[in-house]
Amino acid sequence: MRQMWRLMHLVLASLLLSVLVGCDNSPHPDGSAAQNTLYTAFNERSPRYLDPTSSYSSNETPYTYQIYEPLYAYHYLKRPYTLIPRAAQAVVVPHYVDKQGRALPDDAPADQIAESIYEIRIKPGIQFAPHPAFAKDAQGQYLYHHLSRQDVGDKRSPWQFEKQGTRELVADDFVYAIKRHATTRTAAPVFGTFSEYVVGLAEYGKLIRAEDKKLRAGLAPSVRDKPFLDFRKWPLAGARAVDKHTLRIRINGKYPQWKYWMAMTFLAPIPWEADAFYAQPGMADHGLSLNTWPVGTGPYMMAEYVQDRRHVLKRNPNYRGEPYPCEGTAQDKTESRLADCGKPTPFIDTIVFNIEKESVPQDTKFRQGYLDIPEFDQMSYGNAYKIQMEDSPSFNKEFLDKGIVLSRNVDLSSKYMGFNWLDPVVGQGDTPEQKLKNRKLRQALSIAIDWDEYNRIFPKAAGEVAQGPLPGGVFGSRHGTPQGLNPVTHKVVNGAIVRRPIEDAKKLLAEAGYPDGRDARSGKPLVLNYDYGAPATPEAKATLDWTTKQFAKLGIQLEIRATDYNQFQDKVRRGKHQIFSWGWLADYPDAENFLFLLYGPGAKSVHDGENAANYQSPEYDKLYARLRFMDDGPAKQAVIDQMVRILQEDAPWSWGYFPYASGAYHRWVHNGKPSIMVRDQAQYYRLDTADRARSLREWNKPFYLPLVLLVVLLTAMGWWAARMVRARDMQTALPADPSTSLSRGR
Repeated sequence: MRQMWRLMHLVLASLLLSVLVGCDNSPHPDGSAAQNTLYTAFNERSPRYLDPTSSYSSNETPYTYQIYEPLYAYHYLKRPYTLIPRAAQAVVVPHYVDKQGRALPDDAPADQIAESIYEIRIKPGIQFAPHPAFAKDAQGQYLYHHLSRQDVGDKRSPWQFEKQGTRELVADDFVYAIKRHATTRTAAPVFGTFSEYVVGLAEYGKLIRAEDKKLRAGLAPSVRDKPFLDFRKWPLAGARAVDKHTLRIRINGKYPQWKYWMAMTFLAPIPWEADAFYAQPGMADHGLSLNTWPVGTGPYMMAEYVQDRRHVLKRNPNYRGEPYPCEGTAQDKTESRLADCGKPTPFIDTIVFNIEKESVPQDTKFRQGYLDIPEFDQMSYGNAYKIQMEDSPSFNKEFLDKGIVLSRNVDLSSKYMGFNWLDPVVGQGDTPEQKLKNRKLRQALSIAIDWDEYNRIFPKAAGEVAQGPLPGGVFGSRHGTPQGLNPVTHKVVNGAIVRRPIEDAKKLLAEAGYPDGRDARSGKPLVLNYDYGAPATPEAKATLDWTTKQFAKLGIQLEIRATDYNQFQDKVRRGKHQIFSWGWLADYPDAENFLFLLYGPGAKSVHDGENAANYQSPEYDKLYARLRFMDDGPAKQAVIDQMVRILQEDAPWSWGYFPYASGAYHRWVHNGKPSIMVRDQAQYYRLDTADRARSLREWNKPFYLPLVLLVVLLTAMGWWAARMVRARDMQTALPADPSTSLSRGR
């Protein structure tokens, strides 16, 4: 017995000592710090759309712009932003023709230009990432294009198919991508915009709807398995492959901004094979689609997708290795962002995105070094940390000692609170009298919502207060100048621009028919609904409380209707929202890209565009129609000024603020440069894994005392238990007396 207890003590001590030796608070696998893997986080939910036809939200771009390659991109380091070729061989200048197809000079007036024609050469030799959609047998037949539901079985990843394949990128893949915006099977947010410009796309959309209806004849609307809609069958006048590597795009009239659209994933190539593969029975039910498993030619590919938990990008083995840029700003040179000049990218093998639902553990993991970058799609961390460093000496010392790199600038983005134009209370109104009253209500609310105060209270989300839709840095913006003053919400006092007093808002509110926040006719309190695009977590409570107080200044009751972001998007698409907050990250550095957010034909609830307020103004739309054809200059400035004045008066938005773009990077993450326009940043990052591994060991030394005490306690308990067992055995042991044994035998 004694030997058994000694053995147990030895085993217990060995186990506990092994725990002590291997004790680690890392959330990642052992040895991960030394691997060429970058760790970051995402919040709340997985991205809804990774299909480039549908993807438009900022929480999707960390994946789509690493996986797909549009024709153009933005130079990673140069400012102002400069277009560079991506899948294309060069950034081309269109040539113009009139209605008879005759060539026009480059300086021809816009009203003479019938079409702008882009001839774009595609780089030869680009290969798609490995995927089963391309796999073929020895006879050249596709292995996985004729699958049944039983063949798909329980597969939930393309990597569960035995064979993978690839092929070269060709011009027809871009043609297919443009045609696919006419689909009725998935959200296509820019179809309304593209159909105005790409020759014949509007008519093509009607054709596709009719053909899709034929394919789905006899199928219930709820059926997820739909026959393959093969866009190759129907030609599109505005997009065709001249030859294997030459793409021709025909644009109606003159539209200078089209070049920027070619730097977005809406113009990323889509191989028809992938579309056909994912259209097979059983795929949709198992989450097998372009929305979860994209197929591109970019530096990375989706290797792991666990809904609302984890996403992993791995290096595309077929990527050609574009060189790191050799030009940049003076600051880039000072901060060593040019050290990798000419080296093939990407530098990092794997990028891991893990969900973090709460900011405190996310912040803790970043400060411990277990997140290399807090988040890809949030450009607010650098600003928030800078403010905390200013407020806290200990925080400041920690960040300086750890060498965490923070940077900040005002980039091309906006945050605003919008009013749904379809709503009878805060919207347009259906009579001249109601229109005037509703406008005064919106103006009163725009004065009461104090964005200066918001920036002081919520520094992480801070920026420069907006008085219109255009941030600085784009041609036509008056931001930060006396000419940019919004006379509805602000005025000049002693040479300074200040927000109008709450008394002005109360006067407008009374004129709107709601004195002191009550309906003048019924006496009932005015109750408005705020549709918030995130769960009402304790973390969001402060923001929601602040918002409620802004309305309470006018005696208005605000009901919070909080949902997750995906549900919020659905609500907006159905026009069931009233007051809402949203933001915009510029697609391209031009005023048109902000002003189109309020263009009538782009109403989100009507045409599935990006006008989330569903704002309608014939005068504004007429000016916008002129603007989109104009080159920068005095005439364009005059049109922009008119459009901004209309918006300031109508107040479809409370203009909010222009957020700072700020990044936070650990010192071992090299080449980090925060930007809203440049979204393919992952391939430029480089890790010093030796520095990371060394730093994590230093910053996160195990605290052994509790475990040591536990070992002592358990050992003592074991010794005491063994002693008690031995004492009991001695008390109950029988004497070895033969006579006693015989007596009992009788």
